Amino acid sequence: MRKTVVIDVVGLSASLLEHMPFLKAYTQQQHLTTVTPMLPAVTTTVQSTYLTGKWPSEHGIVGNGWYDRTDAEVKFWKQSNKLVDAPKIWDKARKLDPSFTCSQMCWWYNMYANVDYSLTPRPNYLSDGRKVPDCYTSPDTLRDYLTKELGRFPLFNYWGPTASIKSSQWIADASILTDKLYNPTLTFIYLPHLDYCLQKFGQDPIRNAKEISEIDEVCKQLITYYQQKNCNPIVLSEYGITNVNNPVHLNRALRQEGLLSVRIENGLELLDPGASKAFAVADHQIAHIYINDPACYKKVRSILENVPGVQLVLDREGKRQHHLHHERSGDLIAVADANSWFTYYYWLDDNKAPDFARIVDIFRKPGYDPVEMFMNPADPLIKLKAAGKLLKKKLGFRYLMNVIPLDATLIKGSHGRLEENPAYHPVVISPEPFHKTQLQATDVYEVIWNHLVNK
Repeated sequence: MRKTVVIDVVGLSASLLEHMPFLKAYTQQQHLTTVTPMLPAVTTTVQSTYLTGKWPSEHGIVGNGWYDRTDAEVKFWKQSNKLVDAPKIWDKARKLDPSFTCSQMCWWYNMYANVDYSLTPRPNYLSDGRKVPDCYTSPDTLRDYLTKELGRFPLFNYWGPTASIKSSQWIADASILTDKLYNPTLTFIYLPHLDYCLQKFGQDPIRNAKEISEIDEVCKQLITYYQQKNCNPIVLSEYGITNVNNPVHLNRALRQEGLLSVRIENGLELLDPGASKAFAVADHQIAHIYINDPACYKKVRSILENVPGVQLVLDREGKRQHHLHHERSGDLIAVADANSWFTYYYWLDDNKAPDFARIVDIFRKPGYDPVEMFMNPADPLIKLKAAGKLLKKKLGFRYLMNVIPLDATLIKGSHGRLEENPAYHPVVISPEPFHKTQLQATDVYEVIWNHLVNK
């Protein structure tokens, strides 16, 4: 099998290549095409489709999170590879060639994947409330080696208000070190950097010039390294990010109609999904709506269809048409229009918002929250307050990093819907010509496979 490297540059679309000198030049030497967006166009779903060649109805990853009907809990950003219910490309390769090896560097659902070498963010949650940056690797000795060479995984640069190029740079450096150690046949590398600026500021090449240049340099480092090993990497993206200006609060609409239930804890409100007749699990520009009381189905659908910013509501047949007819999916699925995205907000009074609403907490929030990338701009002392909280952390005291605003209008870019403009479609840059002029997401599997077997 031929050595193959797949670099996932999150948010990359044709609209950005003009501003990336190295990657633009590399593209001119290779073959470029776009991928028709799939639904939902979000990280875990698209990656799972690329790695299995199957739709969400088959592999089961219907979003970055969903409602567990048995536990009556909303679960986001789980990490076990056992959640992906379909064979992956490395399973097929290993059957064909027993000497085949695979490295997964921060693609999602990396824990317990049957690959040979893997890396994924995995902080340590200490009993005193602290969150210590760390990562999970297989073999576990790889973590010790990478930490010794590169320092701890820069978790707070991977997501949140201080997200920066440091995390993508660390992943790139770790990928090169892992390649030097093991020389895997197939390597997947995840570079999240563009996700931050594009969601914060939208498609603004002037405002985002620094970030675009930074990821271009990381791509240059990786591609140059692998070319020295006679390998031209495949570069791809999962989705493009487009401008938005309208946050839509589906849970508030359902609550105002008496369908969503909350619990009061210490004067603050917690969503009670198991007690709710209906609620939404928001995920960028799509939302799964779970209906515990079937008698409310028509009412819920009518409410959704009349919410400004909702373009489409998928029922059972709609889910089937979009390959989302899976037991994890909501009873209905809402899709935003081009200018809108969905928040998870369910409270009607910010004074009653749960304490985790104002911190970075990707696991307890019952939906995706891009506002976590901002410190509260309405507080002129916010950075000073954050510094004080960090001092408490270093001294070993409990602290609450409650610096995140509750202003969803700050977000200027989003993704997830079926974007019509090809300039913002995900791309694939391949050393080999494509067998199709326009790819579906399921076709990306074959692009990778054909390169691997030199077909």
